[in-house]
Amino acid sequence: MHILLIAINAKYIHSNPAVFSLKSCTGTYESHVDILEFTINQQPSYILQEIYKRQPDVAAFSCYIWNRNILDAILPDLHKILPDTDLWAGGPEVSYNAEEIIERWQLRGVMTGPGEGSFAHLVSCYVNGNADSLPAILDGKNTNRLLLDEIPFWYAKQEEKNRIIYYESSRGCPFSCSYCLSSIEKTMDFRSVERVCRELSFFLDQKVPQVKFVDRTFNCKKDHALPILRHILKHDNGITNFHFEIAADLLDEDYFTVLKQMRPGAVQLEIGVQSTCRETIAAIDRQMDFAKVADVVRQISSWNNIHLHLDLIAGLPFEDLKTFRTSFNDVYALRPEQLQLGFLKVLKGSAMEQRARQYDLVSASLPPYEVLSTKWLSYKDICRLKQVEEVLEIYYNSGQFTHTLDFLCGYFDTPFSIYESLAG
Repeated sequence: MHILLIAINAKYIHSNPAVFSLKSCTGTYESHVDILEFTINQQPSYILQEIYKRQPDVAAFSCYIWNRNILDAILPDLHKILPDTDLWAGGPEVSYNAEEIIERWQLRGVMTGPGEGSFAHLVSCYVNGNADSLPAILDGKNTNRLLLDEIPFWYAKQEEKNRIIYYESSRGCPFSCSYCLSSIEKTMDFRSVERVCRELSFFLDQKVPQVKFVDRTFNCKKDHALPILRHILKHDNGITNFHFEIAADLLDEDYFTVLKQMRPGAVQLEIGVQSTCRETIAAIDRQMDFAKVADVVRQISSWNNIHLHLDLIAGLPFEDLKTFRTSFNDVYALRPEQLQLGFLKVLKGSAMEQRARQYDLVSASLPPYEVLSTKWLSYKDICRLKQVEEVLEIYYNSGQFTHTLDFLCGYFDTPFSIYESLAG
C-alpha cells in the first residue's frame, strides 16, 4: 500500500509541518507513507507528472488558501490519469465545507480538524484492507484526536536546510477574533514545557537560522511561555532567531526581565494590533488595551535588541478611511521594525463570514477571499489602501529610506499622509 501526503507551499523557503506531523503519527505503518512537496510557482502539469510517477494507491492533499486555486486545477486531471487512486484532503481550507469539497473534487473523503489521529486511522484501514469502513468525513476534533505531547518530534529525521523551521508548542487560542479560524476551536492544547525546551535545544545545537512558532498567541499562558523564553536566553547559540506571535498587553515585568537580556536578533515578536478603533475592536470580538500595547512596545523598543513586527488589518467592521488613517498613525508612531498593512480575508467557517451580510461585506470569490468593500469602505478606498500598502513595503519595511522618511515627516501632517502622497 502506497500513500502519498502532498503539500503545495507558497514558496520554497516555506515548509509544511502538517504533512510531516501526520506521517510521524502512523507508527508501524510509516513505511507506507511518502511525502511530496511542491510550490504554487510550479506548473500544474509538472505537479501532475511527479504525482503520477509515484503511482500512489492513496493521495492526500494539505489544503490552505494559498494553494486552493492550484488544487482546483490539478485534481480534475489527477482523476483522469490515476483513476484507481483514492483522493483525500485535509486542512483549514476544506474543514468547514467538507461536503461541498468532496463533491467538487470527487474525493474519497476529507479529514477535518486536527489530522494526526485521523490520518493514522486512515493509513491503518488502508494497510489492513478496511478502507471501505472509512466515512467520507473524518472528524479530527472528536475522534482519534492526539494531544500535542503524543505527536513525535519529526524534525530529528527531516532535512530542512535553508528553510524556515515551523514549530508548534500550543494549539488553539483563548481569544475569539471573528476573522480567525482559531477562534472556532474552543479548547487549547499545550506541549509540555520540558519537551519544548528539549526540542528547541535540538534546533540550537543544529544552529538553524530561524524557528518560527506557529502558536496563535504564544504568551497566553505564562507558566508555559516564560520558561521557554528563559531556556532560549540561557542556551542562546548566537545564531538562531525565534519568532513569536504574542499579545503585547499580556506581557509583564517577569517577561521584561527575560526579554531585555536577549541577544540582539535572538527573538522577534509579532503583535497583531489590527485596529485602534474601539468600536472595531469590540465588533471583531477582540480583547486589546491599545494604551498598554503602546507602552509595552515603547519599552521593548528602548532596549534595541528585539525586532518588532506590528500588524494592521484593513476592511474590518466600523472602520472607514478616516478611522483607518488614525489606526495607521497610532501604530506608525510606535516605529516598529516592520509595519504590515494586511487586508481582511473572509475565511470559510469564520464568524466574519457569518456576519458578512450584516456588514455589507463583499469579498473575492477565489482564495484568499480578500475584502472588496464593506459598509464603511468602498472598493475605491480598498484600491487606495492597496497603493499605500505597496509604498509602505518599499519605503518603510525595506529599511532603506529611514532618514528620508524622517525628513518627510516635517512636511506632512501625519505619517499616513506621507504614504498616501507617495502612492500618487
